[in-house]
Formats: sequence, C-alpha cells, structure tokens
Amino acid sequence: METEATGTAERSTGDGVGERSQGAGEQAKYPAREEESASSTETTVEVRCTGHVRTAVGEPSMEFTFEGTTLRALLDAFFAQFDVKDLLIAETEAEATTSGWADAPEDLPGKWEKNPEGEQTRTYARVAVNGTFNEHLDGLDTRLADGDRVALMYPFIFCC
Repeated sequence: METEATGTAERSTGDGVGERSQGAGEQAKYPAREEESASSTETTVEVRCTGHVRTAVGEPSMEFTFEGTTLRALLDAFFAQFDVKDLLIAETEAEATTSGWADAPEDLPGKWEKNPEGEQTRTYARVAVNGTFNEHLDGLDTRLADGDRVALMYPFIFCC
C-alpha cells in the first residue's frame, strides 16, 4: 500500500505577504503505516533548511502543512513539492556511509543504532526533529505535532 503525499508550504515574499504553493501530489516512495493511512490529520511544522537544501528550496525557513503525523508523511509531502530527496535520503548503505580515519573499536560506548537501509540520510546530511537527529528518535516513524521544528541539513563542505 502506498500513500499519496501532498503538502502546502507558506513562504514570506519579503514584503510581509505570505505566498502559498500546493504539492504536486506524486506518489510517495515509502509504504504507508496502517495508522497513518487511516488518519487524515493535518499537521503544520516549521521546516528549516541549511546548505544545499536551502539553495535548492530557495528559503531558509517555512511553515509546511501536510496530511499525517509522522516524519515519513512530512518528507513524502515535502519531496513531492521540492526536489531535494536525492540531497537527503540514501537509497543504499554505501550512500549513507563514508570511510573513516580509523577502524571503530569493537565495544562502542552507548547506544548505536541507525535507520534501516533506504531510510538513512546521505553522508553528511541529517534530518532533525526539535534539535534531535531522527535516528536517535523513531526514524521516519517519529511522531510530529503542530509547531515542531524539522531541520533538513546538508552542509556545504569545502576542502583546502
């Protein structure tokens, strides 16, 4: 079962007048959860964009209204309206990881978890909800409420 993603963003035009645009309504990539598809709840969150995502979207911050209550529903609707999925979401494990300077120790301190393949962010990209990376919450199944802040981050990286 797949869910149709639609969303509405409200952006400031700089003159104090809001500009509203409607989502394209394309099919979502992620399978819908039963409780998500049964719900027709609209949620409005503040989306903050940085780096390459900000450049592609054209705004640093906006209110975004979408059908549903999860990060998965928000991203489906946002990606239907703004073509930034390839900047943020890794389709394979190789796109989500980078080689490090040293091998990781066998016994890592604390809790180390990551999202399932296909739901991970690209190397250096992150999605945060109220300041916490989504992989430290419930991944794409993280529940959102009106007024939550969602950051879509893909920093500019410069080399010497």
